[in-house]
Amino acid sequence: MNVTIIGAGVIGLNCAYYLQKAGHKVTVIDRGDITDGCSFGNMGYVSPSHFIPLPTPGIVAKGLKWMMSSSSPFYIKPRLNLDLMRWGMTFWKSATAKKIEENAPHMNNLLQLTRHLMNDIKNELPEPFDMTEKGCWMLWKNEKTAVHEKHLADQANEYGLKTIMCTPQQVQEYEPLVETNVAGGILYLDDCHVNPGKFMQSLYSYLKSKGVQFWLSSEVKEFETSNGKIVGIITDKAKLDCEELILANGSWLQGVSKMLGIYTPLQPGKGYSMVYDGLEKNLQYPSILVDDRTATTPIGKWLRIGGTMEISGHSDNILPKRVTAIYNAFKKYYPTMNLPQPDISKAWFGYRPVSPDGMPYIGRHNKFSNLTYAGGHAMLGVTAAAGTGRIIEEVISGKKSTIELSAFDPARFS
Repeated sequence: MNVTIIGAGVIGLNCAYYLQKAGHKVTVIDRGDITDGCSFGNMGYVSPSHFIPLPTPGIVAKGLKWMMSSSSPFYIKPRLNLDLMRWGMTFWKSATAKKIEENAPHMNNLLQLTRHLMNDIKNELPEPFDMTEKGCWMLWKNEKTAVHEKHLADQANEYGLKTIMCTPQQVQEYEPLVETNVAGGILYLDDCHVNPGKFMQSLYSYLKSKGVQFWLSSEVKEFETSNGKIVGIITDKAKLDCEELILANGSWLQGVSKMLGIYTPLQPGKGYSMVYDGLEKNLQYPSILVDDRTATTPIGKWLRIGGTMEISGHSDNILPKRVTAIYNAFKKYYPTMNLPQPDISKAWFGYRPVSPDGMPYIGRHNKFSNLTYAGGHAMLGVTAAAGTGRIIEEVISGKKSTIELSAFDPARFS
């Protein structure tokens, strides 16, 4: 089939990867040029440990407390916006133990599928992307956090994931080059990480060599439909015929959905990161600093620190307090790493596509017979990319899906 993908982020490129392998002719449209965006500046985790969706019991109360501070891990810019209010109400309704119990097994299936597939991708792509398979830390400083994290580790073990519970002294033994200051940690051995920028460039080069067509710096303006099908895509540069359409355009998914008369609740969740290079003494393991919602990714002498969730729409304003908060959180856990204060003007930011129930939109939409969704992955873009790409290929090819897709139904809020 002739398949058109709107979106050239990590999800869109993984969809193209599996579709071209199955013999489909693939065209990718993107408003950017595959040099920046959320798929480039993220932490590069491939983490089956992240099987709990974002809305969890207690997060709303904590979020209400945090949202009053522009330096907190979670911040909503106060504004009157109907889409935001609708999204917020659905998020609140999803933050229950019952919903977590329903959705976590489905998320686990998707993430473990990706982790399995990443080894094949690593072996096939000709350009290396620094895939490192040694696990990822969950570190904490608060003993109340420890109880919660140990419960999650028990649940992870039930899903077949391997974990190591560590005392502060044991955490230090795993990090011989830098001083750690923690109350404890859990090492998730199945997690791995990549350099996300290199992963994107490697995929892009490979797909071009395989004949995938790219329409970059092209913005979709409208669609032509007929008899329950999408038959044409009109961009600011050309009109393209449409046989099969996949929406994989990240935080802009809701806007393109509206062009098709479809309500798809989504908010762009801005995250920040900063990079340090040339470090003689660096972390040996990536880590999530749980109490401060901050993450680290070390590769050789290179280190990325990132975090925060800022719901402020597509705003290009950088909030200096949020960048500084990430840096300060890092210093609490690794006090002797003499990293310079971040240059606010050089801080990276990107928009995570956050659905209100924390579950991505994957599969056929019932409004059009040739419309498929692959979006809304929030902070799990790289973590879920390969699995999503494989599933989308199965949908387009008419195969039985590897995993149950009901929890990812893109029409569940329509």
